Amino acid sequence: MTHSPLKIIFAGTPDFSVPALKALMNGPHTIQAVLTQPDKPAGRGRKLRQSPVKATAQEAGIPVWQPAHLRDADWQLRLAELQPDLMVVVAYGLILPQAVLDIPRHGCWNIHASLLPRWRGAAPIQRAILAGDKQTGVCIMHMDAGLDTGAVYHHKATAIHPLETAGELHDRLAVMGADALGECLQQLVAGRLPAPRPQDESGIIYAHKIRPEEAIIDWRQPAETIVRQIRAFNPWPGARGEIADQTHKIWRAHTLPDESDTTKPVPGNIRRVDKKTLEIQCGEGALAVDEIQQAGKRRLSIGDYLNAHAQRLKAGMPSSPES
Repeated sequence: MTHSPLKIIFAGTPDFSVPALKALMNGPHTIQAVLTQPDKPAGRGRKLRQSPVKATAQEAGIPVWQPAHLRDADWQLRLAELQPDLMVVVAYGLILPQAVLDIPRHGCWNIHASLLPRWRGAAPIQRAILAGDKQTGVCIMHMDAGLDTGAVYHHKATAIHPLETAGELHDRLAVMGADALGECLQQLVAGRLPAPRPQDESGIIYAHKIRPEEAIIDWRQPAETIVRQIRAFNPWPGARGEIADQTHKIWRAHTLPDESDTTKPVPGNIRRVDKKTLEIQCGEGALAVDEIQQAGKRRLSIGDYLNAHAQRLKAGMPSSPES
């Protein structure tokens, strides 16, 4: 059984939403309007900045609506007048009240960046990396009034690569979400979309919003934990810690085993430094820094950073027992 192309309202705001929007733009369906958050001040000049979704939609000539919220009856009436078949929601950032969820003929679908019910909430990508998860994925969910509580039509899983940052995983999942959406839309149009599966309540874990203070490195933690922290907070807010009494952001690093000696190394001390290597002792094991940024400076590969700082760092190293 085949139906005509769908009339779709798209709701999204950040970069994560753009691949799904572009996939819809390149497909057979009609995007009636794009909802995105109001322009917000950004940068030192606090100039209003439009969202990536708004820029993409305007370039394609799609009407863009930017309500401050959707509890307003006038906005709900405007949406209802479009008589949409479906609303697709991807990282929109505003709550959809039940009156809005009820408007589209096929309801509202959400692309969520985790394998629900694990990591419901605001920061599923970062939380998965912080927790040391080996895999994650995306879900196409039928939205209800709860926070990521809706039944799931479809999911796609992927391994989290050992040194993958949150930014890199974000980009992969955004494309995967767009692909999964396309698969579900094909099934819907062909009349073959299965009923969504309710989430397993026993597997619920919430991905709470990231707080900047979570990015402060405690060198007493195991090296593996700190490297996950560095990966999870790249690109935002950037994991930061004290190295030789100066604050640095560490953008990339990898773990090293403990060295066998008779001393008890002090977490946070520099274990080794030369023209290409900066090793820092942790509570368990050590890490080697691969990309670093001194406060107020630009990001550098560890080799470029050490060209300027290796001698200073060596001078600040603790004396060896034999000296």
